[in-house]
Amino acid sequence: MTNWIKEFIVAPGTNVKLAELDPSFKDPKLSKEDALKDIEKLKAKSDDLQFRLYSEQKRSVLIVLQAPDAGGKDGVVRHVIGSMNPQGCRVVSFKQPSSEELAHDFLWRIERQAPRRGEIVIFNRSQYEDVLVTRVHKLIPKTVWKKRYEQINDFERRLHDEGTHIIKFFLHISKDEQLRRFKKRIDDPARRWKISESDYSERDLWDSYQKAFEDAISKCSTEYAPWFVIPSDHKWFRNLAVSHILATTLSNIGIELPKPSVNLEEIRKKYHQEVVESKRELHN
Repeated sequence: MTNWIKEFIVAPGTNVKLAELDPSFKDPKLSKEDALKDIEKLKAKSDDLQFRLYSEQKRSVLIVLQAPDAGGKDGVVRHVIGSMNPQGCRVVSFKQPSSEELAHDFLWRIERQAPRRGEIVIFNRSQYEDVLVTRVHKLIPKTVWKKRYEQINDFERRLHDEGTHIIKFFLHISKDEQLRRFKKRIDDPARRWKISESDYSERDLWDSYQKAFEDAISKCSTEYAPWFVIPSDHKWFRNLAVSHILATTLSNIGIELPKPSVNLEEIRKKYHQEVVESKRELHN
């Protein structure tokens, strides 16, 4: 399998141009059927590593998902991360800020949801909304949102220094693919609830959003919190790439199961003694 980390990671200092990256890319040597099998294996691997992370209680993982509308954030959560034990895994969706949240600095609501030790947290939308929506819709002055890139970098650096490993995925889809997905939602009664007026009105701002995404990725892909731009027109390939990057990242952390807190030899002796006594009672 190709090393998707090297393929899709954004090196620090890179000036990202999304128009130059093919959202419909897929490995020509890989069939969808083979990819689905690989995804199941990678999910099992990540599930085991998540159990170890939860047991270790020393480090944590933050996964950030950003994408245009219908880009596949919910799909990634469902297909890639859905197999993990919810005891140690949490999904946080950031909607329009409440009045209480607006009364604080923009990172206040984000910091409150940061992962605890041993936990994996997925941000479905994130701190980056405050250099995307606020910028595109001119909700705050440019002098304000320009400072936020460095503030976000400082926030992520602090999390990393405290033991949180950060992986950020931008799910890159084409404008045509977005329209196809909107149509599927309209045609599917089970998905119509997802359609909103803003889905179509926001399409008029596609170019502005693409530029905002480019700047956020370019300015905030760091060694301690890298961005990955994932071609996402093909959902199965998107899931494969994200699964691979997640499993590889978890493997490289070096998670170790904690040592037993009891004397195993004493526990074994007690167990053996109980078994012997149980058999004796059965014979009597």
